Amino acid sequence: MSVAVATVEVGGFTALAAGPADAPLALVLHGFSDAPPTFAPLLGALADRGYRVVAPWLRGYAPSPLAGPYDVDRLADDVLAWADRLSPTQPVALVGHDWGAAVTYVACARAPARFAAAVTLAVPHPAVFVRSLARRRQLARSWYMLAFQVPGVERLAAARDFALIDRLWADWSPGFTLPAELRAALHATLRTSWPAPLLYYRALTRPPGAALARLRRRDRIAVPTLYLHGARDGCIGPEVGVGAERFFTAGYRREVVPDVGHFVAAEAPMAIAARIAAWLDAHAR
Repeated sequence: MSVAVATVEVGGFTALAAGPADAPLALVLHGFSDAPPTFAPLLGALADRGYRVVAPWLRGYAPSPLAGPYDVDRLADDVLAWADRLSPTQPVALVGHDWGAAVTYVACARAPARFAAAVTLAVPHPAVFVRSLARRRQLARSWYMLAFQVPGVERLAAARDFALIDRLWADWSPGFTLPAELRAALHATLRTSWPAPLLYYRALTRPPGAALARLRRRDRIAVPTLYLHGARDGCIGPEVGVGAERFFTAGYRREVVPDVGHFVAAEAPMAIAARIAAWLDAHAR
């Protein structure tokens, strides 16, 4: 399945899209440091399974608008606007990876009636993730979140054509190499967007964003949610998601996917698409 590039007419955002226009809609949200092209195989697989999938470049990632703010409430506003634009009368499915997962939780907590089902990848409910930072092992994995607060680190992160970002991919998804054409597309996004993607992390701790307070809230989510986490994730340990089920009131399942790391959709798109489609078939059709 070829993935066509489409422009989403909501504030000038751009998205990759695939699948029949009249099929059930799933919005797919990328994370850091990522972009829709690395999801292209997943999008094609979901389209083949009967879904219309739309994966926008999030705020701060070119060719979408680069201007902030970048707190999760503003990012959730964007998602709700896309849902209203693309499916004004029917709830949609929401699939989010990494930062996209964090935004998915907030959007679903704020407007559960807009979402038929959700699938989150690699980042558990914010309340359990924040709690995990009190443990030395996860705090060590999350060193970059602290490093990104340091003035000037954006220049170091961009040095040698984003060598640090390549290192994060290698550390977070051990043994996986992003195909050359997808890596080139990702680096093109980074070169035209930087440092906006890094500023998501600064929005966690600095005014006027209230993102950290939002992430600490123990919002209950009344949307059926599937949570997938790679067994080899070097960014967030799969054990961090244990105990999150108490925050979900409309159905929840947690699965640890063997032999993959943090970037699960890029590493195993067919296997992940099968799990996503099975969940959406049960809850979003």
